[in-house]
Amino acid sequence: MTLSVSDIFRKLNEKNKCALVPFITAGDPNLKITEKILKILDKEGASIIELGLPYSDSLADGPIIQEAAARALSRGIKFDNVLHMVQNVAQDISSPIVIFTYYNLILTKGTENFVQVINKSGAKGLIVPDLPLEESEELLSLCSKNGIELILLISPTSSLERIELIAKKAQGCLYIVASTGVTGIRSDLNLEIKNLIKTVKRITDKPIIIGFGISNPSQVIQVKSWGVDGIVLGSAFVNKIANFNAETTLVELTSFCKEIKQAIDFVQ
Repeated sequence: MTLSVSDIFRKLNEKNKCALVPFITAGDPNLKITEKILKILDKEGASIIELGLPYSDSLADGPIIQEAAARALSRGIKFDNVLHMVQNVAQDISSPIVIFTYYNLILTKGTENFVQVINKSGAKGLIVPDLPLEESEELLSLCSKNGIELILLISPTSSLERIELIAKKAQGCLYIVASTGVTGIRSDLNLEIKNLIKTVKRITDKPIIIGFGISNPSQVIQVKSWGVDGIVLGSAFVNKIANFNAETTLVELTSFCKEIKQAIDFVQ
């Protein structure tokens, strides 16, 4: 049985390990390939996997992930198709799947129905980057009742008071956004995030993951040294899948995942 997000962090903490959290877009290039990729990421050491639902107005995402979503939508990928695929693969992998989506899609499907169906699919967590904290109570309650952990985000512009509120409400872990703006590959990381991590760790003992802009082994090693519990790489993985080639893409993706996993496990 797949563990919850919280259980994964408890196990990693016992071993003083940091979580690898790759992100991919469901349905790019198609759902059969997405299923293969989920199995590859699980086999190569992903602790948790973020699975983005393709959405036409993904405001938090940069060009790489937006283009992946557009490709999936252009091929007719639907919400129900994605959940059917998740249901097929979740029982075969140990990495819990966290659904990444936008609030409007949840509202369109009906909040209670949405949470119930992603739980039925075998997903274990949910990230909604545009969910206002002030409107999160219903979703938090429904997730709690349905075995889904709602992961809340902290940005570099969050006030101390707001960080305290987010930390109190968050389920599973806290997600620190490493830079303002959208997701993407960046050559340099915002070093002020190191201080933000220290602030959050003073407020709560909940696990902390960090993402947005982290894309290579040296950045992974740098961010891990700041004391986080997990590192998210999105655009870097999605970019490996773009321009899919049946002969080379999965081999290259496997190699990249191995490389990032080695960086995560690197002991300084």
